[in-house]
Amino acid sequence: MSNFFTMLADPNMRWIFFGCMLLGLSSGVIGSFTYLRKQSLVGDTLAHAALPGICIAFMLTGVKSIGIFLIGATLAGIVATFGIGYITRHSRLKQDAALGIVLSSFFGLGIVLLTFIQHGDYGNQAGLDKFLFGQAAAMVGSDVMTMSVMSAFLVTICALLFKQFKLISFDPGFAKGLGYNVGLLEQLLMLLVVVAVVAGVQAVGVVLIAALLITPAVSARYWTNRLGTMIILSGAFGALSGALGTWISSSVSNLPTGPVTVLAATAVFVLSVLLGPERGLLAKRILQARVKRSFLKENEVLHTASGERMKGETAG
Repeated sequence: MSNFFTMLADPNMRWIFFGCMLLGLSSGVIGSFTYLRKQSLVGDTLAHAALPGICIAFMLTGVKSIGIFLIGATLAGIVATFGIGYITRHSRLKQDAALGIVLSSFFGLGIVLLTFIQHGDYGNQAGLDKFLFGQAAAMVGSDVMTMSVMSAFLVTICALLFKQFKLISFDPGFAKGLGYNVGLLEQLLMLLVVVAVVAGVQAVGVVLIAALLITPAVSARYWTNRLGTMIILSGAFGALSGALGTWISSSVSNLPTGPVTVLAATAVFVLSVLLGPERGLLAKRILQARVKRSFLKENEVLHTASGERMKGETAG
């Protein structure tokens, strides 16, 4: 615990700590809807699509600016979003195939551009590859403020459109019957995933950000059957993962914050699988044991009653 307070005493570590918590919170909230809509691969696709956007932004400006990189990643994510929609609407391919095509194409382009930059005449390209796996230790106050604005935007939109997102997650046909523009809502949800991905690119990287979109939501599903409670738990699990990842990485030298945050989220998932009251393995074992005891008790009562009845008939 002393290491925790020592970490918070460092101003830079405080920024990283709160930044990773905010990232986990917003990713967990928006990830709940993508998980329920069986679009867990969407976050992974859009995360990989952000890499060429970052590279192109650097090639055009020659400046390693987080703000410029975020603009490039956002534009690339939007292009990828419309690309997925175009492929699914104008071909016989299903969405999972479209996601795979866009993911591999954009990430391949990103690696090619990254290699071109590293072997080109760009003198300040050092550290650009950190966006693959994240570099939370490089975050400063302005970065955390940007993440805070993005996180607040995500949570606010999800709260305001909770009813609409709930409808398109469970019954898009019913939502269309009520007069909602399902296509627009689905594109908006995709855009929010893009914002979540862009917010976490610096801390976790394009390779691992999908884990923060998926894992907290899956963990929360083991604890409740109510969507509202699930979203709150998913955000809490994401924030907890960010806090644990920062604390553990600060306690051990040369331990990267992003991957440790993902491992912390995985640990929460394992505990949820074991201890979740709704779907957890232990809860199922306890329920099975109770059913078995009840079944044996009923059989015993029936056997006793049958034996007494037979005795009565013999005596008569």
